Amino acid sequence: MLNLLKRLWKDEEGQGMTEYALIIALVAVLLIGALGLLKDDIEAVFTRITTAL
Repeated sequence: MLNLLKRLWKDEEGQGMTEYALIIALVAVLLIGALGLLKDDIEAVFTRITTAL
């Protein structure tokens, strides 16, 4: 049992996938923040498009 726990502790398989998931999560948070800041400008563009149509 102790050997199994030691092996699991040292196992680095899947580490790369975890790093990619963290990067994707960070990018998603940044995009959500940017869209929140630009919300009024985006709304104005769509309003102009709707008015023009």
